[in-house]
Amino acid sequence: MKLKIFLLVLIAGILLVFSGAEKYSDDKFLTYKVDVKKQNLKLFWKDENGKRFGSIQNLKSWATKKNLELDFAMNAGMYKADNSPQGLYIENRKEIISLDTIKATGNFYLKPNGVFYITIKKTAKICTTETFSNNGQISFATQSGPMLVIDGKIHPDFKEGSKNMNIRNGVGILPDGNVVFVLSKSEVNFYDFASYFKSLGCKNALYLDGFVSRAYLPSQNWNQTDGDFGALFAVVKNK
Repeated sequence: MKLKIFLLVLIAGILLVFSGAEKYSDDKFLTYKVDVKKQNLKLFWKDENGKRFGSIQNLKSWATKKNLELDFAMNAGMYKADNSPQGLYIENRKEIISLDTIKATGNFYLKPNGVFYITIKKTAKICTTETFSNNGQISFATQSGPMLVIDGKIHPDFKEGSKNMNIRNGVGILPDGNVVFVLSKSEVNFYDFASYFKSLGCKNALYLDGFVSRAYLPSQNWNQTDGDFGALFAVVKNK
């Protein structure tokens, strides 16, 4: 009987591997979930003196001086050569950079691309660029692209088995309305990255960036504090 049970477990394990389910296991991705109604999730680009943060370490040092604790940080949307955010950027209800709707090449412009935003009522949303409208009730927003998951479906241009492999990070909205940030721990293609968000139940998810991606998450012993970015996502709290 024990031998039969062992063989059944072994066969089940083999089937799981060949089904591809292991590609979406948590050990391949750093995952951080945020309750936006209880946690203080913000976008940061420059400090009160107009100096760009750039790295997660600079943001961490700034937070310490403000008697704040940095629970989490990750590079946000893509950025230009001068490290200004590419596309829409809203911080503290102020639209600093307007929506980018031009037609061009590159990941940012792979349509549909989209916008992640948080309203003044602390509701997080992701929508396509075409459907976004700034109604004055948005606290924070960043535009990026491409969308990973759109209304529960993987971006139509992503191909299963693609050899376009890279470190990637992104953000999605969970069924309960909370936000999930994901960083791949190793190189992954767009299809598998999007599939992971879909496996979490995200109806909409947005790609943030590629090989430059970094995250700071001390609760999971993940302490990347380097980089030279545009905007940064961060969760801060009072010490």
